[in-house]
Amino acid sequence: MPHCRDVVVVGASAGGVESLRGLLAALPADLPASVLVVLHMPADGTSALPAILNRVGPLPVHPARSGLRLRHGHVYAAVPDHHLLLVDGVMALSKGPTENGHRPAVDALFRSAARAIGPRAIGVVLSGTLDDGAAGLLSIVARGGAAVVQDPADAIYPGMPESALRAVPTANVAPVAKMADLITALTAEPVTDQPPNTMSRADLIEAHIAEQGLQEGGLEMTTMGEPSGFTCPDCDGALLSVPGAARYRCRVGHAWTEEALVVQKDAQLERALWTALRTLDEKISLNRRMERTAVERGSGLVARRYAATVAEASHAADVLRQFIRDDVITDEEPVP
Repeated sequence: MPHCRDVVVVGASAGGVESLRGLLAALPADLPASVLVVLHMPADGTSALPAILNRVGPLPVHPARSGLRLRHGHVYAAVPDHHLLLVDGVMALSKGPTENGHRPAVDALFRSAARAIGPRAIGVVLSGTLDDGAAGLLSIVARGGAAVVQDPADAIYPGMPESALRAVPTANVAPVAKMADLITALTAEPVTDQPPNTMSRADLIEAHIAEQGLQEGGLEMTTMGEPSGFTCPDCDGALLSVPGAARYRCRVGHAWTEEALVVQKDAQLERALWTALRTLDEKISLNRRMERTAVERGSGLVARRYAATVAEASHAADVLRQFIRDDVITDEEPVP
């Protein structure tokens, strides 16, 4: 028995609120589909996203809630510190491991939709940085679902749309102003109720981890892939390579794409450099104090030893300050 595409899963990050406002403002009140939205957000506090989006269009917007059945013509927004998933036809909120440092994560929602409803899913990637959503969108397409990507030239931050198009070059591309018509047309397309079983074993394991945490998935993690030689920025555990993908997971389930991992390693390096500089400054201050004490006691040899240590540490601190300053300037220079 044929079905239609009736679940739209949307992922966005930086600049995504504006894109979501534009999309929901144009979707029709009688949309024959449910819309699930993940916007990257801080883990603490509450989200004002449902209140913001409720004011822009005809579709009612609700905070996601576990066990809630989907209704056509309604929008459900992820809540802080929980993955939003689709499991057995109903919404589920999960405290599964973070992905690229995020919970909720776009890929977690997309994979769950791919596994649960296959070709009935429409995956939508909006404005954002890095490559969140690309792997999940590929899973949706592999199961016969449709892919829609905001035109990178139309996005405030084009990183996520560009990464999605690299992963799924056949995706439908449109600016936000035309995306509602495209999605509405896709909901009218009949699809089979027997989706192709083309999700990889790794994607199935990752979908299970987002849903169940490590109740059962942890044992599978140790055989999921080969050690990568990298460590997890969240827990310092060893990262395993996800087979057939430029992604990694640690033993306790934290997930990273290569692009997100590079950014986190840069952040770790910067923190380490500032820690080293602070330590050098404290060493200089302490040795100067000890030098003064030695002079007051008439211990010239000891005072000179402390003075030499001050000079050596001061030189190292100057070099480190220059390195940090040059690195910050380089990072801030616009790309030609």
